[in-house]
Amino acid sequence: MGIHTYFRSLNELERIFRCPGKFKFEVHTVAAHSWKVVQYAKTLADIEEKNGASIDWKKLYEITSSHDYGEIFIGDIKTPVKHSSMELRSLIQQVEEGMINNFIKENIPEEFKSIFYNQLREGKDDSIEGLILEVADKMDQVYEAFSELQRGNTEKEFVVMYRNALVKIKNINLKCVEYFLENILPDIVNEESMSTIDIKRITEEALAL
Repeated sequence: MGIHTYFRSLNELERIFRCPGKFKFEVHTVAAHSWKVVQYAKTLADIEEKNGASIDWKKLYEITSSHDYGEIFIGDIKTPVKHSSMELRSLIQQVEEGMINNFIKENIPEEFKSIFYNQLREGKDDSIEGLILEVADKMDQVYEAFSELQRGNTEKEFVVMYRNALVKIKNINLKCVEYFLENILPDIVNEESMSTIDIKRITEEALAL
């Protein structure tokens, strides 16, 4: 019981693999994904600050580092399934939030409960920090999918993941998105590839949507 239980539970994020059931050249865990999202987000936030935005850094680090904690209880549900309908996505989120709240209620000392409810909440919202989290999360999908396609993985799910993540990113109105599209994405696409899939064409199609 207590915060020790929370700390111990973090080990489970190292045993949950992303994109379950699909052939992958490189396996990624939820724990590794969460760490990368924090790294992307802090650089994206730096770009926003350089363009005059005010960043709540404490909030940013809280929501980015904990954004997938709920997967301890429900696992990594495939993106196409999770987003197949708004109703299903809402139900999954309700289940996840309910299990997180029950975990906090049963294990976290009373004086820390409100802190944990706040830190482990759904962080994606219309605030600049929430939008940066969304961009960072989708950026990792871009990198994961690209890495598989680049090595010749022809699993359709990675094409869909790559395309959908780019579409989501480009429709978020932030300066860091402009920077990603203009300065980072071209470097990604121009990397040498062994893929029979035309990654450049898929990129251009996604950005045209």
